[in-house]
Amino acid sequence: MKLFAPYSKTPRRGLLAGLLALGAASLAPQAQAMQLPTQNLSQMIAKSDVIVSGEVTSVKDGIQDGVPYTEVTLKVTGSAKQDLALKSNYTFRQFGLLKARKLDDGRYLLPAKIEGMPSWRVGERVMTFMNKPSSKTGLTTPVGLTQGKLSINGGKAANSFNNVGLFEGVQVSKRELLRAPETSMLSTTSGAVDVNVLQGLVSRAVKNNWIGTGEMR
Repeated sequence: MKLFAPYSKTPRRGLLAGLLALGAASLAPQAQAMQLPTQNLSQMIAKSDVIVSGEVTSVKDGIQDGVPYTEVTLKVTGSAKQDLALKSNYTFRQFGLLKARKLDDGRYLLPAKIEGMPSWRVGERVMTFMNKPSSKTGLTTPVGLTQGKLSINGGKAANSFNNVGLFEGVQVSKRELLRAPETSMLSTTSGAVDVNVLQGLVSRAVKNNWIGTGEMR
């Protein structure tokens, strides 16, 4: 069996930045893979193009114009920063394959191994902060990679780092802007949080442009 694996190792710094438009090229080298720059909630809100909650209904992969991708579709249950209709489908593509794929010439393209890239499973419920898709490839990924994908279980939401750093340094200038559960949530250093409290805070922050006005930073 012939192997063709240009993406089987972590892509070079320039390739990763160009394909994913992450603004975090330091993620590329394998030696630095676990040193993801922390993205707190304020940064995620500021950087995201879409903030969407929903259930994963489809995960598939393919190759377009020589670029391997994984395509994920969510059934929308809520959104911010873009008004997505409830029960509509939100689909995006991120870099890499789910499994080895045989090419026309008999060689195989292997899945990419990028530390920090989130995985997706049909049936899981998520809240995710998505970067704007690349203008060249259409690929995207959550802000801060797996930091920006929160899985929802039993009414609680947490990313793969158990929310460590999610609220670190987040400040809201006026105490009266926050509800008591939100104040309590922002004081936590790790652990799953009430998804309704998180979604409510994010929705109001986006609607009232707290980031742009400096009310939230």
